[in-house]
Amino acid sequence: MTGIKSPTVRHRRLARELRKHRERAGLTTEAASDRLGWSRTKLVRFEAARTRPTPADVSAALDLYGADLPDRAALMDLARQARQRGWWTAYSDVFQSSFVALEDEASSIRGWYPQVIPGLLQTDAYAHTLLSAGGVGLDRITLERRLQARLARRALLSRPSAPSLHVVLDEAAIRRGPTTPGVMAEQLASLEAAARRPNITVQVLPFSAGMHAGLDGGFVVLGYHEPEDPDVAYVETAGGEIYIESSLHVDRIGRFFEDVSDAAWSPGESAAFLAATAKEVSQHGDCA
Repeated sequence: MTGIKSPTVRHRRLARELRKHRERAGLTTEAASDRLGWSRTKLVRFEAARTRPTPADVSAALDLYGADLPDRAALMDLARQARQRGWWTAYSDVFQSSFVALEDEASSIRGWYPQVIPGLLQTDAYAHTLLSAGGVGLDRITLERRLQARLARRALLSRPSAPSLHVVLDEAAIRRGPTTPGVMAEQLASLEAAARRPNITVQVLPFSAGMHAGLDGGFVVLGYHEPEDPDVAYVETAGGEIYIESSLHVDRIGRFFEDVSDAAWSPGESAAFLAATAKEVSQHGDCA
């Protein structure tokens, strides 16, 4: 596990490649840092992805390691990409962690959501109501800013390189909706429509499933195209965010997801439930 923040995928990849090139050159961290005129701590932090090196740092290291021209060009490009500002930096006052950057680079997203509809699938009205409920003491401008940031994330699912998204929702997340008329009916209809998209799978875990593997709380597992880029699991708690990068622990959480998915209704059954519940809510008023 890591602390509050986790490095982005490009940053982790750059760190790993720098370490590999040093080892191929037959240099220890002490020898390499000495010849580069760096402290050993600086080099270790680069290779552990705790500090992001500048392109000049990467160039100096590659000179020392004798990297060939193709490798050098690829890593210099990666170094520049690792320092690029993503769309989310425009909302740095809202996004205080690296999760959005990790999510933006993922090729697959699997999530278990026991309480609420996930942000990527929220309608404007549902997101506004949810943020208002959790934003006690926040002024209107701050709430609107958070809403804008949350809605900006949704573009991830519509771009050409959109990741696959597989979510399992507890029935409680469906039953517990805003009391404002129409909000939950709209959200459920939107959720059903999203589930028809080829890159999105939605399942509902019914109350009738009883005890299950997800009782300890929600989580997200982010996967990546490159086999060298390990999956990352993310858990949000009242005490802060937790990033899990150990393959052993990420695999364990992945198995939890599979267990929860197996216990849930199939995508077809879930879609039918969402449609029926949306109709029921529309006719009788939103859930309390």
